[in-house]
Amino acid sequence: MKAGFNRQGRDENPFVLPSLASFASLAVIAFLLAGCGSTPKRGGFYQEDGPGGPPPVNLDRLSDAEPKVEPLHRAAGYPYSVFGQRYVPNQSLQPYRKRGIATWYGRKFHGQRTSNGERYDMYAMTAAHTILAIPSYARVTNLKSGRSVIVRINDRGPFHSGRIIDLSFAAAYKLGFASSGSAMVEVEAILPADMPRIASLKPGSRPIEVARAEAIREVPAAAPAAEPPAIPITAEGNGIYLQLGVFSVRENAENLRVKIYQQLNWLNQAIEILPKDRLFRLRLGPYRDRTEANSIADRIRESFDLKPIVVVR
Repeated sequence: MKAGFNRQGRDENPFVLPSLASFASLAVIAFLLAGCGSTPKRGGFYQEDGPGGPPPVNLDRLSDAEPKVEPLHRAAGYPYSVFGQRYVPNQSLQPYRKRGIATWYGRKFHGQRTSNGERYDMYAMTAAHTILAIPSYARVTNLKSGRSVIVRINDRGPFHSGRIIDLSFAAAYKLGFASSGSAMVEVEAILPADMPRIASLKPGSRPIEVARAEAIREVPAAAPAAEPPAIPITAEGNGIYLQLGVFSVRENAENLRVKIYQQLNWLNQAIEILPKDRLFRLRLGPYRDRTEANSIADRIRESFDLKPIVVVR
């Protein structure tokens, strides 16, 4: 979750975000990831982030994530910036195949929120990615061993040059690199057309008709909300905004951002995190004028226990 807007140490908005990390831990966001940004230990658990005791599940018998079409998380699809790098997440299920370094995150973030607001479970087959749609599914293959697993993308990250995916501890274990910390992998997105074939390979499953595959393509799961104004969270920008809160801990800001999105589903603008002077400001906007900003502020006050402040940059 600190790889996504969460593992990242999210504190403010998810732009990350994000955890959402699960875009991520989305998430995430979170973006000061202790897990994703550090160097893997060789010959030992990555940053001593392993189970610390017997896992609650038999990891050797743990099944892959089962791909299915799910409604995409609106906020986790917004553009965001982390460490000066801008990311534009996929807002639909699209082809993707890339090779690079995979890392993993474990008990440091176990139970924290991912970029789509779920709780990170280090013993589930999940992962964080910077741009793949949330939630979506991907096949990850260890290029050295040839082992392959299917994971569910529910967080954002890792925000580190050269790394392309942050896996759960369970997924890394199944791929054979939990003790080394990282591995060269290939990540391939799983599309709706692939799902019937994957399901048919599962023991005890019944064949799925091709017509069903065609129907899946038509499911309106990839119909995201209109993309909000993309303002990098590292830049202030000029204009009129609503300040929703100021935090000294990024994760607190991210948690509030997630709650706002969950309870105020009529919001169609991005809530961003503005880090400055060791503080994290949660910001909404920009607006055309004070009248429009005050109107939105009044609606927020009526529906949420929060008193936005109009600020002009």
